Amino acid sequence: MRKAINGWLRSLSGWGDIVLASQCPLCQRSTSRELCQDCWTQVRQCQWVGCQTWYEPLPVFAWGQYKGALKRTIATLKYDNHRQLASPLGHWLAEAWMTELTTHPRTLTVVPIPLHPNKQQERGFNQAELLGRSFCEITRLPLQPHGLIRSRFTEAQFHLSPQAREQNLSGAFELGTLRHHRPRHHAVLLLDDIYTTGATARSAIRVLQQFHIPVYGIVAVARASNFKQFLD
Repeated sequence: MRKAINGWLRSLSGWGDIVLASQCPLCQRSTSRELCQDCWTQVRQCQWVGCQTWYEPLPVFAWGQYKGALKRTIATLKYDNHRQLASPLGHWLAEAWMTELTTHPRTLTVVPIPLHPNKQQERGFNQAELLGRSFCEITRLPLQPHGLIRSRFTEAQFHLSPQAREQNLSGAFELGTLRHHRPRHHAVLLLDDIYTTGATARSAIRVLQQFHIPVYGIVAVARASNFKQFLD
C-alpha cells in the first residue's frame, strides 16, 4: 500500500513539472525557466569579455553585444510581453558591473531611461525600469524609477541616422521625481536596455546637467558592436 501511495505521489510530482513547464519564448521548447538552457547558453555567448569603455566623455558599461540571441531576447522582452526576462538580464548586468568596475562609488542613484506615457501604456511596462529593479536587487543601489520623464513623443530610433536621432530626441526629457527628491551627494547612473549611438543618453544627460545633477555614466544590457564610431 505504501509503495502504491509513493508511486502515486511521484506520478503527481511528474505531472506538476509538466504543468509548471512552459515554452521557451525563443525556440518554443519546453522549459521551467525564463528561457531554455540552450537559449541561455547562446545569450551568454554574447557577453563582452574584457572590452568595456568606461571613459569620458560618456562612460558606458554594457553586459553584452547587441546581436544574436541577446538581441532576440531583448526584443522578446519588449515586444512580446515576456517581462520575466528582465530579471536574469538585470542580475547579469549587475554582477558584471560589480566584478569589472570595483572602484565605483556607492553614492549613486540608478535612473532608468523612461518611455513616453503613450508608449508605456501601449507596452504595459518600461523595460528599463524592470531591468533597473533587477540591477538594484544585486547592487543595492537606490532606484528612482521615475527620476526622469519622457515629455515628448519621439519617432522610433532604429531606422534613423545618428544625426537624425539627436534631432529626434532634442527636448524629449524632463525631470521627474528628481526635481524634488535628489539624494544629497549622489550622482545619477542611467540605465537602459540598449546603447547604440548614445543619442538617448546624451539627451537625458543634458536635462540633468541643466539642474546641476552629476551623471556618473550609463549601464546597458547590450550595446552595438560598432558604437565607438558614435562617440566622436
